[in-house]
Amino acid sequence: MSTAVVNRAVLKGEFRLLRREPGSLFWIMMFPVLLLVILGSIPSFRDPDPALDGLRVIDVYVPVTVLLGLLVGGIQAMPQTLTGYRERGILRRMSTTPVRPVALLSAQMLVYGAAALASALLALVAGRLVFDVRLPEQPFGYAVALLLTVLAALALGAVICALSPTTKVAGAIGSAVFFPAMFCAGVWMPVQTMPDVLARIVEYTPFGAASQALNQAAAGDWPGWGHLGVLVAWTVLLTAGAARWFRWE
Repeated sequence: MSTAVVNRAVLKGEFRLLRREPGSLFWIMMFPVLLLVILGSIPSFRDPDPALDGLRVIDVYVPVTVLLGLLVGGIQAMPQTLTGYRERGILRRMSTTPVRPVALLSAQMLVYGAAALASALLALVAGRLVFDVRLPEQPFGYAVALLLTVLAALALGAVICALSPTTKVAGAIGSAVFFPAMFCAGVWMPVQTMPDVLARIVEYTPFGAASQALNQAAAGDWPGWGHLGVLVAWTVLLTAGAARWFRWE
């Protein structure tokens, strides 16, 4: 059996396993949309805000909910799944078969990356249909920023998995990272409304930079090269760290 056939079989298997996890699918794909609907139900969030250059609060929260699905998939779901495989000896046993552990890691990243991108699409569609939020006016730039953000989130998840000997530790580390990441993404306070000093600091984090890049593309501008550069830098650093620290057993 060729390596390509084996890799496709692993990928199909991981997709089937994820479909059997309604809890993970809910938090990755449906929770961001639900949060958007709840926020949009607040009347004042649907009124133009001079502090946001005439935008509505719901307008700036669409990119935030887009990021939320990526955070859940990359930081919370994937590390616990991979750590569980290692903890139960699945990766060690796979190393004696034609299925190489790297095939499983790649499949996991593709599965959770696809789920995160589907979540982003659902948030954009819900914002448009329910609250008349404009679709990104610079779609290509938006797609570039979104793809780089997915890569950064998955790389961060790989680091969490590499540092976690058990699923309980992965859950603890993931939670410790998740809440600051949500703050940087603007869940509690959109980056545009943060004090200047705090906003500049947050823009050097992967999800703060992602939030700004997505907002710029949504408004019709090309995402700032500085923000895209921050995402690329974090992805490279986190990937290198994960490759250095990751253990299959």
